[in-house]
Parts: sequence; structure tokens; C-alpha cells
Amino acid sequence: MTDWYYHLPGQGRVGPLGADDVREAYREGRVQRDTLAWHVGARDWLPLDRFSDSLSLDEIAMPSPAYAAPAAVAGDALDRTSPYAPPRAELSEAGDYHAAAGEVVYAGFWKRLAALMIDSLVVTLAYYVLLIVAVIAFSIGLSDALSGSPGSAGAAQLIGVVAVFAYPIVSALYYVSLESSATQATLGKMAVGIKVTDDAGRRMSRGRALGRWASHLLCYLTMYIGYFMAGFTDRKRGLHDMVAGTLVVDRWAYTAHPDRQRRGLGTVALVLLILGGLAVVAYAGILLAVAIPAYQEYVRRAVGGG
Repeated sequence: MTDWYYHLPGQGRVGPLGADDVREAYREGRVQRDTLAWHVGARDWLPLDRFSDSLSLDEIAMPSPAYAAPAAVAGDALDRTSPYAPPRAELSEAGDYHAAAGEVVYAGFWKRLAALMIDSLVVTLAYYVLLIVAVIAFSIGLSDALSGSPGSAGAAQLIGVVAVFAYPIVSALYYVSLESSATQATLGKMAVGIKVTDDAGRRMSRGRALGRWASHLLCYLTMYIGYFMAGFTDRKRGLHDMVAGTLVVDRWAYTAHPDRQRRGLGTVALVLLILGGLAVVAYAGILLAVAIPAYQEYVRRAVGGG
């Protein structure tokens, strides 16, 4: 049974309610077609008219003029805080999760690689911004230390330590906060249309998201083989997914619209992979342009010296 909420100007948020209670409120004129409403699974507050089909409002006689008194439905909970913030829900209820969502399209290696390219760029840029700030602060602290300012040397050392550990901290905050959010996806995953779930298709808790981030270390220890596993394992899972008990699926998987899932790479992922391939070729070309003359010079000297 879906819990419904609606917002009445000057009164706040009313709910949770059953669908029958909302229809009754509409029949009695306590809510109108333009009344903002929300239900568990919806992404945002919308006019009640947008939910007309699911509530069968068209089958109800035209309501009487708006009723201004507070709703008197048994079990109503009136919350006068932020009127447009969706009510809190358990993680298993948040988002558009549907347990029986039909066929699930899992995200393969190439689509995940395209998402990683964006995410790595975002994390790296954030890291270098912090690093530049830390270096500036470090330089100021070092200058004070050389001038004999007490305590500044310790502060400079502390800033240096922060700069060293900034990357994993930024990375953890980025991945954990976004993958456990309502979107269930980082910016890269959102761009290519995929998301992360637990092994039952539900939204991850922050603890599980942190465990998934930490388990990436296993992929590094296996010389990145753990990542390549996503290309051929059951349900397209990498080693870190198996350890953390997670899945990477199409953004429409486990929702009310599984038919919107896409098996192909998609335009964004394809463009990113092409650009990435060109960048790798360009980088290899630069290395060869530097290495070949250096090797030829080395051979010339070796032969001349002999």
C-alpha cells in the first residue's frame, strides 16, 4: 500500500494517507487538482492532477469549493517543517523501487568505464583544487616557520599531511554520498544512465556504499582484473560488487518502467569511449615521439663508444 502526502497552504504537510483517503479528501473539496502531492516512490512534489490516473480522480464528481479547515483523517501526521521536502522513508522505500520490476538490464564493462572516465575527472579536479589551496596555505605556514613564528611549523606539516590524504577522502565522499543518495548514481553514472543498487535492487545504505568504495582496493591488488570481471561475470559484477553485494544496472531497472531500459551503450557512453580512445592513442604517440629519439641516441652513443 502506497503512502500519500499532500500540502495545504498555511497548514503544512498532511500524511501519511492511503489512496482512498486522498480520493475522499478530493471528493469533499479539502484538496484540489492543483494541490501539491507526493507519494512514496515519486521523485518530487507535483500537482495532484498529475496523479489523476493512479488515483482515478476522473471518476469522482467535481469537488466542492476548497475546504480551509485542517484535515481530520485518523492517523494524519501534520508536519510544518519544509513544506516541499518529501517525507522521510526507509531506504527500501525511497526512490522508484519495485521488487517485481520484470527483466533487469545490467550495466556492462564499457558503459561502466565511460562513467568512470567522468567520475575520475570530477574527483581529480576536486582534489587539485584542494591541493592548490593546501599548497598555498602550506607555503604561508612555511614562510612563517622560517621567520620564527611559533606553532606555524606544526601547522604547515599538518597541511602537508592533509594534502597527501585529500584524494581518498574526496573520492570516498563523492562515491559514498552520491551512490547512497536518491539518484543512486555518481555524475558519471547519471550521464550514461546507470545506477548502483544492493543485490536485491534496493537503494544502498551509506555503510554498504562505503564498503563498496573500500572494496575497490581489491581490484587494484588484482592488477585491475577485478574491474574486467564486470565484462563476463554473472549479472555483470566486478570483484568489488561481489564483495559488497551490489549491482550496477540501468537507471530504469527495479522501477515501475522497466521497459525504458536500454541495452546499448548510448550516445554519451559511446562518445566518451571514442574520446578516451583518441586520448590514449595521442598519449602513446607522445611517448613514442620522446622514446624513439632517446633510444636512437642511446644506440648511437653505445656504438660510438664501442
